[in-house]
Formats: sequence, structure tokens, C-alpha cells
Amino acid sequence: MGKLGFYFDMEACIGCRTCQMACKDKNNLDIDVLFRRVKSFETGVYPKPDAYNYSGSCNHCSDAKCVKGCPTGAMYYAEDGTVQHDNNKCIGCKYCVWNCPYGVPQYIEKKGVVEKCNSCKDLRDKGQNPACIDACIMRCLHFGDLDKLKQEYGMNLVSELPILPRASVTQPSLLVKAKSCSSDRNFREKEV
Repeated sequence: MGKLGFYFDMEACIGCRTCQMACKDKNNLDIDVLFRRVKSFETGVYPKPDAYNYSGSCNHCSDAKCVKGCPTGAMYYAEDGTVQHDNNKCIGCKYCVWNCPYGVPQYIEKKGVVEKCNSCKDLRDKGQNPACIDACIMRCLHFGDLDKLKQEYGMNLVSELPILPRASVTQPSLLVKAKSCSSDRNFREKEV
């Protein structure tokens, strides 16, 4: 098996946030905690405005700064190559939070530990998809072997966008079928 990761079809995403809510529900997250975030962006100006949505979570990076920054080994690479977190080893120091350029790990104050997207490893171990994948009404999210996802969805996929940190920093396990307007560096995040 090759490297596992997420595929996101930006062209199909309508920004409904169903994936975000499915993740929140599955992980029983408090109101202020999100492991998957859907954001909307605007580009261009009249008479040629444009917009796109981005659904992002942990990218299970090959060179994960959260893993490198964790002093206890709580943040680690699982056998399947995904980045996982062990609450029992976590001391709540937040080094992983500060090190992740994507802002993925989140300190859960009432638990005193950090948590993040684990790509629903418990569901995947049972042969199921992550909750966000099955919840997506537009079927624009997929999770699996990145090489197989490239074969299925085309080689013109990207893992770097102006709204994200440089891919060379962490080597994210992420493939995006991007809208052409998402390459515009003059973007504005829409308030929701």
C-alpha cells in the first residue's frame, strides 16, 4: 500500500459544510472545535468575480511538523503512514499546535490534551470510509492510496494553493482538483 491521503474536488464542492458537521458529530466535538474546516474564498473583481470553497483537515504530511515538535511521542506516524495522536502520551504542551503550519492540532482545554483529525482510523480499520467522505453530498471528498487517487482522478491535481502553506515544507498527503480561480493570490476569505 502506498501513502494514504485525502482527495478534494474543489470544482464539485458547494460549501455546504456537511463534511465539517459529520466530523464534528462523529468525534463529539465542542462547539468551538473543528477537525475539518470548510472555508469560502472570493477572487477577481467585477465584472469577473469568482469564488471557491476549500474543505481541509489534517493532511497527514510525510514531513509532519507536529510529529517533529512533539516531545513525548504523542503525535506519531501510524503503520499506515497517517499522522495519529495518543491522548495517553499527550501532556498538553501545545508544541504540535504551534508547529503545524495548517493549524490542525487543537488544544482541548477541558481534557488538557491536543486532538486532531485521525482520518477516522477506527472506521478505516473496519473497512469503512472516514465520516467526512460518506457525508459529502457532492462526493467531492475521498480518502485512500494517493497513487490510486491520481490514477482515478487525473494527474493534474495539486497539493499547493495560495491559501495553504507551501507544500514543500511538510509534504502533505493531499490531492486537490482545483478551480482555476484558486490559483489567484489576490483572494479574500468570505465571512460565514
